[in-house]
Parts: sequence; structure tokens; C-alpha cells
Amino acid sequence: MKTKITELLGIEYPIIQGGMAWVAEYHLAAAVSEAGGLGIIGAGGAPASFVREQIQKTKEMTDKPFGVNVMLMNPEADEIAKVIVEEGVQVVTTGAGNPGKYLASWKEAGIKVIPVIASVALAKMMERAGVDAVVAEGTESGGHIGAATTMTLVPQVVDAVNIPVIAAGGIADGRGFAAAMMLGADAVQMGTRFVVATESIVHENYKKKILAAKDIDSEVTGMTHGHPVRQIRNNMTREYLKLEKAGAPFEELEHLTLGALRKAVVEGDTVNGTLMAGQIAGMVKKEQSCAEMIQEIMAQAEALLK
Repeated sequence: MKTKITELLGIEYPIIQGGMAWVAEYHLAAAVSEAGGLGIIGAGGAPASFVREQIQKTKEMTDKPFGVNVMLMNPEADEIAKVIVEEGVQVVTTGAGNPGKYLASWKEAGIKVIPVIASVALAKMMERAGVDAVVAEGTESGGHIGAATTMTLVPQVVDAVNIPVIAAGGIADGRGFAAAMMLGADAVQMGTRFVVATESIVHENYKKKILAAKDIDSEVTGMTHGHPVRQIRNNMTREYLKLEKAGAPFEELEHLTLGALRKAVVEGDTVNGTLMAGQIAGMVKKEQSCAEMIQEIMAQAEALLK
């Protein structure tokens, strides 16, 4: 399937893997790229040296294009931005801020820059800054979220900008893919479904939680302090929401989530860990390889789009 995004990024299928901190490491990124999509290494809050190592290991496993997601709030974001240029990474997606200060050096190095946005205003601002495309991410997605739904956000962003738009949030199968294309997107970005991929290093306990999830099992914490996060309901979310409702200060709430994502991904702590997942978790029912997932999604989508 040819779209503006497959041509821009030199990939076979317009499917991009979300740059999830702790989850999106080199095994997953390389597997998605090998399967014809665009694999992404999630830099998250990691040091620049770790990101360099991840890039080098991905290159050992695939010669196809892959990207790095830079969380701009990372204290080492400046260093990571340099590492990306030095290692010849072809694509960068960004979150949690404005990538403006790095655009000149990235563009000079021929890197395609794709920020994740949650509003039309931000999409227009990024287009003016000279980015190559945007990921319009709806509130259905896992992790840090905006307020607008994918269904409403994507067509409004498509109408507002002239650069390609990638739809994200609530997409896990060929139906979601086809719907995104109908809304005017040129590709989709998926996170939750890739968490349970065979190649994903996420702890089995975390994967099982997603595979067993129902439609009502996701919960949003952090609404009161402007940093909403969607995850699967557990002891930690219940405790967090109770404190939040009681008006606990941000510091106290933050202490509760410190290292909680690592607890879930690495240690398999599904009671007090942060199990980031989108509302789509209730639709994810089987563990497959990245190649199987992408083939299945594309076959279903192409049949529907015909």
C-alpha cells in the first residue's frame, strides 16, 4: 500500500509502532521494521548512552528504516538529539514539548521529523516550524493523552495542514486502519497491540493483563494536574485516584508513580506498576509476531477499503 508516509519514510506498509518508554526497545523496533512497518526506539527518560546502544543494536538486526522517539522533557534530550544525528537515524518522533530547537540540525542531517500532537493548533504550529508529518493522537491511546478523540481530531488536523497526518489512539486491527484512512490519515501509529508482540520484551504478566482486559478496564490518572495518563486499572491507579480526589499535592502523587512503569515492564508488577495501555486493550486477544500482526491488519484493511 502506497501512501505519502510510505514514500516519505521508505517503508512498505503505513504502520508505525509507538515509541513507548521501556517497551519500545531494539528487539521490537527491529521486528516492526523488518515486517515492513516503521519500528521506533522509545528514548523515554533514558540516558543518551543507552539510546546510542539501542540504535546500534537495531542496526545489527535490520537494514530497514527505523526511528527514535524523543521525550523532550528528558534531561538528556540535547545529548540524545546529537546521538540521533551521529548514528544516522532516519526518522524522529517527538513527545512532551516542542522540538523546535533541534529542527535545524535534524533537517540538515536529512532526518524526517514527526511530532506527536493532540490539537489542531499544535499541528499548525509544527507545520510552520517545518516538520515532515504529524501524529494526531486521540485520547483513546495509552500513556500520556490529550482531550480530543481520534475520530474527531484526525479529520480536523487533516483539514488544517498540508503535511501527511498519522492517526493514533484506538487502532488495533484492519477496521481501525481503514477508518483512519477514511478520515484522511496517511498512516497509523499503534502502541498497545505491539506491547503483546512475540518480540516485545515486556514481562509476561503485563502482556497477560492486556490480553485479559475488557473494554472498561482502562483508567485515566492525573487529570487534576494536567498530566493525564491512560493505563489499565489496578491497585496503584485506585490509590492514585483516591489521593487525587482528596486533593493531594502533585509531589505526593508523583512519588506513587516513581519507577512504576519499569516495575510493570521489567518486573511484571501488575499490582503497583503502571500498565500503560489504550482503550483498545479489550480488543487485543492474542500474542503474535510483528510480521503476523502487520500482515493480518493489512489484509483486513485492504479488503475493507476495496
